[in-house]
Amino acid sequence: METQGFKKIYTKITQITKATCSLQASGIGYEEMATVNGRLAQVVKLQGDNVTLQIFSGTEGIPTNAEVVFLGRPPVLKVSDELAGRFFNAYGEPIDGGPEVEGEVREIGGPSVNPVRRKQPSELIATGIAGIDLNNTLVTGQKIPFFADPDQPYNQVMAMVALRAKADKIILGGMGLTNDDYLYYKNVFDNAGALDRIISFVNTTENPPVERLLVPDMALTAAEYFAFDKKETVLVLLTDMTLYADALSIVSNRMDQIPSKDSMPGSLYSDLAKIYEKAVQFPEGGSITIIAVTTLSSGDITHAIPDNTGYITEGQLFLRRDSDIGKVIVDPFRSLSRLKQLVIGKQTRKDHPQVMNAAVRLYADAANAKTKLENGFDLTDYDVRTMSFAREYSNDLLAIDVNIDTTAMLDTAWDLFGKHFTKAEVGIKQEFVDSYWPE
Repeated sequence: METQGFKKIYTKITQITKATCSLQASGIGYEEMATVNGRLAQVVKLQGDNVTLQIFSGTEGIPTNAEVVFLGRPPVLKVSDELAGRFFNAYGEPIDGGPEVEGEVREIGGPSVNPVRRKQPSELIATGIAGIDLNNTLVTGQKIPFFADPDQPYNQVMAMVALRAKADKIILGGMGLTNDDYLYYKNVFDNAGALDRIISFVNTTENPPVERLLVPDMALTAAEYFAFDKKETVLVLLTDMTLYADALSIVSNRMDQIPSKDSMPGSLYSDLAKIYEKAVQFPEGGSITIIAVTTLSSGDITHAIPDNTGYITEGQLFLRRDSDIGKVIVDPFRSLSRLKQLVIGKQTRKDHPQVMNAAVRLYADAANAKTKLENGFDLTDYDVRTMSFAREYSNDLLAIDVNIDTTAMLDTAWDLFGKHFTKAEVGIKQEFVDSYWPE
């Protein structure tokens, strides 16, 4: 070993696997960065002086006498207001052709905020998507995933949320995006003139998959700077967490760890919790809200990734294609925001909880009517009306392309009630019916 400008250099690798190499080295920290033969690597295992490094771009062609240089620090990000409007790779380096960012150097992947220091989330985050704002309202400091099939337009939904959400800063962590997806986000943000409040960390399918593991920590380190230091409302969008978890399993399998359910590492719960638990509402203002996309393999919600995610997060938003209207909707039966009752009817109009419940109940009646129809039973007049209500409710309120504010959503729901039902059938408190029933 020799040292060169405080960096430790080793040239004797004892073991090489597909993704990792091991060597004897002292005074090394967990998660410390290094270069092996010029390739970036990170410490993933320490046993005494035996150090295992994960090499992001793979180990092919690395000799046992390769130079291993320890950088003496975990991955870092320079934080300052200069981050706004920029696109970076998984290492926090600009990929948009712009200048390097000047700022304070911060380690990524620090601990999450002590629960005792957090405030009960209580501020509404409006997205303009009625399937979310009306039925599954989001609250600052919440963590919630979209569950979607891989062929659904979840990138479009995330871009819409980014443009419409009332937040000071939006941070996109893109993992395994295709080049088209990356350019799609870039164009949408550019054209909307919204770049000044959006920061993106992107790993595309052309980059090594293992680099994805750095993206959420980069995004959340930037988020913590704006939320804690600057007291801003920050919305973090992470897509796609399934590809993140796949990268975790690549590394753990190559390190010969025994896989758990669905070939995922046994640490999957902790790995995901480390990310989601960064969502926080600070008492002195400032908040981090996390919306992630988890793609389902062939719609399987019991797979280890959505399953663990569902335990950690406060609900989920379930996207599905509605065959009646041919659009993707936020499914009211399988979606849930566990914090919505903290804001609906308090920061939105007082009739919100009642309207939401009545609409979902009538939608459920329509689903029953549809089953009757499919099984050859006669429909009552009420059944027929619930089915036409359901189609319009899907089209005018649940579809992801609807962009209106919460008051307009409630008014739209009242119009649909008045069009298809009597006051008694809707079953909403008399005082609200008196105020809002359409003429």
